[in-house]
Amino acid sequence: MYNGSVLSSRDWIALINQPSLDSFAMGFSKDVALEASVLKTPIIGTQDIRRFFDATRRMYESIAFVHEACTDSHTYLAWEGIYAGHPVAGVTVLGRNASGVISHIGLHHRPFAQVVAFSAGLEAILSPS
Repeated sequence: MYNGSVLSSRDWIALINQPSLDSFAMGFSKDVALEASVLKTPIIGTQDIRRFFDATRRMYESIAFVHEACTDSHTYLAWEGIYAGHPVAGVTVLGRNASGVISHIGLHHRPFAQVVAFSAGLEAILSPS
């Protein structure tokens, strides 16, 4: 489990797969924000960010981190996957505050056609019925 220091892809996977919202929230600041190329607006707060990752986990046919780099305040995770039978790739940027917890998530997808398709699929899942 992530302990507030350097954050690896293994730590990130463990954090987003925490079984409860309370254990998930321990790795984030109270006002954590998620900005993503597949979202119309940022998501603020752990409850909605958890919902986002629960949805996206079901959408990918496969996804794997292929490269990572860390600084004192940021972790950069490059990833590749398959969505709707087509390749998708991108980078996740995790910003940590002075306490070492994640305060900002930047999630960038490519190519553009997959951004549009993934965004539409995600909106269908996250929109209230």
